[in-house]
Amino acid sequence: MSPGCISLDSECPPIRSGHLPAVPCRISQTALHQAENREYLDKQINLFRQSELPGKEHAEQYLSHLYRKNCRSGTIESNQISIRLFLRFIQDRQGIIHLAQVTRRSIEAFVEYEQDRGLKPMTVSGRLISIHAFLRFLVEGEVIDPNVLRKKIRIKVPEALPKAIEPENIKVLFAVIDHVRDRAIFLMLLRTGMRIGELLDLKIPEVNLKEKKVIIYEAQKTRVGRVVYFSDDAKEALGSWLKARDPKKEFVFYGQGRNRLGYTGAQLRFEKYNEAAGLSAKGYTIHCLRHTFASELLNAGMRLECLQPLLGHTSLEVTRRYARLTDRTREEEYFRAMAIIEKGAAGGHYRFDH
Repeated sequence: MSPGCISLDSECPPIRSGHLPAVPCRISQTALHQAENREYLDKQINLFRQSELPGKEHAEQYLSHLYRKNCRSGTIESNQISIRLFLRFIQDRQGIIHLAQVTRRSIEAFVEYEQDRGLKPMTVSGRLISIHAFLRFLVEGEVIDPNVLRKKIRIKVPEALPKAIEPENIKVLFAVIDHVRDRAIFLMLLRTGMRIGELLDLKIPEVNLKEKKVIIYEAQKTRVGRVVYFSDDAKEALGSWLKARDPKKEFVFYGQGRNRLGYTGAQLRFEKYNEAAGLSAKGYTIHCLRHTFASELLNAGMRLECLQPLLGHTSLEVTRRYARLTDRTREEEYFRAMAIIEKGAAGGHYRFDH
């Protein structure tokens, strides 16, 4: 461990020169994690076993298939919800009792039903992706006709711009954050671009205060590890919190009486400070700090190719959304050209003054 790392891992014995790491400790932690995942899978499967839905045995097999692929528990749960909703729909609305009766029209009707319920396009699209994957599993198992998926249904999802917080509002916001832990949390989010879940999952050995970097061994969303860095002001805020925190706690950030601070708790604290700063009407969420991080780096001249790994994006196209939000070259070109037009140098005088 480098000199800047702060370690509170008392369960594993220290590594002495010439000795290998304590492998049994690592194995036991992995086994515990796997046991928790298995227990979670069983809970999801039981929801089908306790129902009278058509094809519930195939749904159980599919969830086990996702588990064997090492999918996250959240992925398994979201698939369980989508599949259960679909099976209940075709049972109640279409009278289907065998999955072999499912047609393309069954999928289209389900999409219309979800849209009529007022769900957002992104939510409907996510459920449709889960249904398509489940039906593909059934096609491979020769349960349904392959023609059902011959031409997949696509949903046009709006490509909204990321919402960054304006610089003057950032200053107002942080002026009211006086709690040592909260200041460290929100300043780390602003300066590292980490997702809130990644920050709340952070443990002491993963922080290198001296070198101003954090090691994310497995990203929350993509499961791809990366290294992120933080600024001097974030280092100062984090250092103050590390001195004040309970050294017996496993996670860097924790709540009162809890080993780990949850997302809801962090979001409520963020809303409290937004209200104190008079920014409630702006609609800022805690995720806006990540958007602000990206837009500020692009404004400062960082290339998209460098920003992409810092954000943990697997595709450059995802990162490119921020270029639409903060393209200084395009902005400067627009105002340069408009100044020419207003002066009448482009064929006429088009400036309208009161």
